[in-house]
Amino acid sequence: MLASHADFDVIGEASDGEDAVTKVEALNPDVVLMDLRMPGVDGVEATKRIRARHPGVQVLVLTTYDTDDDIVRAVEAGAVGYLLKDSPREELFRGVHAAARGESQLAAAVVSRLVGRMRAPAGQSLSPRELEVLMLVADGSPNKEIARTLYISETTVKSHLAHIFTKLEVDDRTAAVTVALDRGMIRLKW
Repeated sequence: MLASHADFDVIGEASDGEDAVTKVEALNPDVVLMDLRMPGVDGVEATKRIRARHPGVQVLVLTTYDTDDDIVRAVEAGAVGYLLKDSPREELFRGVHAAARGESQLAAAVVSRLVGRMRAPAGQSLSPRELEVLMLVADGSPNKEIARTLYISETTVKSHLAHIFTKLEVDDRTAAVTVALDRGMIRLKW
């Protein structure tokens, strides 16, 4: 799609994050379209490496993943913009043009998530470990299995769940998963 547009020259493609870093070294593009979830080196790590070695190369994330954690990690890694793969063609074209100028371009859904995250009381954000516990709960894992998977005690799992319930203002596991899904804090694997 981009190659057919008169304003763009597609000078390379990469199969994963490591390949993307290598291709940037060789090709020195103006803009890199980066997916997030790839085998080996993921898009966040590849973005960090590219931006550290080539600060003039702009990285525009183009992905299907729009959870708060994905968005924040990508932006913190140095991505100049974040678009979703179901974005209309013209939005993608505008995003690449904006990225080439060093300007941010965010999908409307991404802006909504970030605004919602910033409006949420600070106490509502879950720690990385609480998110791990909650994702295992969403997968249907009982406390004993969660403890085994995370190499912690069942008591610690229960403690994390209590903190999660308080922060999300819910009373049970199902409600916690539902609220977290609604807020984009977690995403189901299936």
